[in-house]
Amino acid sequence: MKKIKKGKCGAVLIDYALITLGVVIAASAIYFFLVPSHLVVGSIAGMAIVITELTGISMTVITMGLNILFLILGLIFVGREFGVKTIYTSMLLPVILGVWEYLFPDFESIMGDPFLDLICFCLFIAMGQAILFWRNASSGGLDIAAKIVNKYLRLDLGVALTLCGTAVSLSAAFAYDVKTVVLSLLGTYLSGTILDHFLFGINSKKKVCIISDENDIIRNFVLHELRSGATLYDAVGAFTNEVRRELTVIVNKAEYSQLMSFISKTDENAFVTVYTVNEIIYRPKNL
Repeated sequence: MKKIKKGKCGAVLIDYALITLGVVIAASAIYFFLVPSHLVVGSIAGMAIVITELTGISMTVITMGLNILFLILGLIFVGREFGVKTIYTSMLLPVILGVWEYLFPDFESIMGDPFLDLICFCLFIAMGQAILFWRNASSGGLDIAAKIVNKYLRLDLGVALTLCGTAVSLSAAFAYDVKTVVLSLLGTYLSGTILDHFLFGINSKKKVCIISDENDIIRNFVLHELRSGATLYDAVGAFTNEVRRELTVIVNKAEYSQLMSFISKTDENAFVTVYTVNEIIYRPKNL
């Protein structure tokens, strides 16, 4: 029992260490790239930048206040679906921003160009958010607003998040020029696209469906050389009504290259279809 508790404790510590890393990366992206160029990319930080410009109140204070406000609204309108992780990240983000404000007051743009700052911000914020989503956490803020919109307007969560982000980006018009508004809208789109790449593109796999006269040879290659699993289906030709065996395999990018090379050498007349798979849920077997 003690060993199990120690194991669970270690897993929790690793979990929160990674969540903290994700928040630090996100906060750094906001402070070192977003703030100096006054970009209002759709997020709580973007909203805080506009309010800071209009009121002169510290961005750290505004970010903390907005996160607390959205947590309260979430508990009222959505329910207790946020858990400890969301509360932790919502409170940690303004703390990290406060540390950067204290260590680097009046920080100016590293790149010296708003567009380059935007690109760097999108890359780093997507990296931080990917770590948070990987550990089943979020940065709170607009995620909570999107859940409220999703619940009461019955919109898809992705659509709700895009609408909330766009509204925040458009709010830049109250404090900045048209160029900043356009860059902010572009950044909202880019950050979502890059986040999708971090979440899905890196770990994507290929689903390869093969109909061949040499299926047994290809199957043995998959099982014993690639050490991967495979599934066999009966496929019926619509024109001939002939029953053929279809071999279906899920492989990573390196295995895909090896498999396609082997198929081309083994049976150049094989019928092969390939699909990109973004997520696979399974329990690996020891072969």
